[in-house]
Amino acid sequence: MKLHLKIWRQDGPHAAGRFVDYAVDEVSPDVSFLEMLDVLNISLVRRGERPIEFDHDCREGICGSCSLVINGSPHGADTGTATCQLHMRRFRDADTITIEPWRAKAFPVLRDLCTDRTALDRVMAAGGFVSVNTGNAPEGNALPVPHDAAESAMDAAACIGCGACVASCKNASAMLFVAAKVSHLGRLPQGQAERGSRALSMVAAMDAEGFGACSNTGSCEAACPKEIRLENIARLNRDLLRASLGML
Repeated sequence: MKLHLKIWRQDGPHAAGRFVDYAVDEVSPDVSFLEMLDVLNISLVRRGERPIEFDHDCREGICGSCSLVINGSPHGADTGTATCQLHMRRFRDADTITIEPWRAKAFPVLRDLCTDRTALDRVMAAGGFVSVNTGNAPEGNALPVPHDAAESAMDAAACIGCGACVASCKNASAMLFVAAKVSHLGRLPQGQAERGSRALSMVAAMDAEGFGACSNTGSCEAACPKEIRLENIARLNRDLLRASLGML
């Protein structure tokens, strides 16, 4: 395939950005989107040009690093798929593809397609943990966990913290991310001691980082590569209200 690419180039956080046109030839439909960018970068280096900077790590849909907006959709148009899992067979010969970074106040652009998403790490540090006594690991069956609680906790724990929910939201809200972390720990017996303080502190940290408010449009669930459900936001709102009233 031959493809026309419109890629966001920006030399630094305070530099003006712009879209630059590129053409790539003989793209195999079996390569991933990131591999296609690798091919483009190889050609740029050979021509003595600066390669395009973009984030990646595991390339297996686990780490959440591959944060690209492709034709207006975070991670591309495929549902339940990270950018690294998107293959070029989803495009047609002579297609024009627009590629840009996450767009959010809390995710400033560092260079080209790379953004600073450490705001999510600081939100996690505010309350995304449980306090446990050190020592030997307890017996696995000593603390029974109801099946439905275990399943919903694991579903929420699937969040990879990529920030697609923020990039897709018109308000740049991180509510789905925070809700997933709160639900993951709040559904388990080990997370009950800090359930109220966790909701309060993580939402306060989210607001302090400059994320927007949630207006429940559902775009976050649609863009999430791990298909985290909106019901987690409802669970977070309940915990937040009860904690605010001193009931948790």
